[in-house]
Amino acid sequence: MTDPIFDARIAAIDAAADTGMHAPAVVAATVAFLGELAGDGPALEFGIGTGRIAIPLLKSGVAVTGIDVSPHMVAKLRERPGGEDIDVSIGDIATANVGGAYSLVYAIWNTFINLLTQEEQVNCFRNAARHLRPGGYFVTDTMSPLPDLRRLPPGETVRPFSIEVDAFGFDEFDLLVQRITSHHYWTEDDRLEQWTSPCRYVWPSELDLMAQIAGLTLNARWADWNRDPMTSESSMVISVFQKPDVASESQMS
Repeated sequence: MTDPIFDARIAAIDAAADTGMHAPAVVAATVAFLGELAGDGPALEFGIGTGRIAIPLLKSGVAVTGIDVSPHMVAKLRERPGGEDIDVSIGDIATANVGGAYSLVYAIWNTFINLLTQEEQVNCFRNAARHLRPGGYFVTDTMSPLPDLRRLPPGETVRPFSIEVDAFGFDEFDLLVQRITSHHYWTEDDRLEQWTSPCRYVWPSELDLMAQIAGLTLNARWADWNRDPMTSESSMVISVFQKPDVASESQMS
């Protein structure tokens, strides 16, 4: 299986990045958040990529396994210290089965919304539930479309998200199918490079219904990894879902 979006070029950029979502403070907060939920582990990352979170989470003492659709991203993970110690399967996070029972499954930094249909996203929840042990957690980190959609004038479908001297980008909105396609342009060695990345945004209530279909329940929801509360201006939605504990279910029955 090959992924035409996260190719060798994008994998190299991701592996070398140290700002934005790769900034040390962001990575540390993410690892602390996930490590607390994982406990003694193990953890399974949907869309493990180049190991931005998996490698430091492993170093913190949590055993990590991964799934990713892009062999190029995984190849870069293997080049990083600690990356060779992580078992990774190439496959679709909505369907791939790696076996085992995990205390934590997580799909973060918009990995979940890279699935472009509602059916795929529901299947991803089901797949997470299949891999979770009773009482385990499934964490999604998705972009909140509300701030951008509130600023989108009637009839307008394109909005810039970055304008710099040597780079610019714009988002293209298709509200009917909940699709945002991000177009990135930058200069490199006197060449104009371009990359396009589509996603299907989801509402928190939609995530909750998908969880219900998969037999999971909402445990918590935050605006960031520091557990700040969500507002209508939040750009991130971090949702924590939980698989029922067998003991709890037997007590209720």
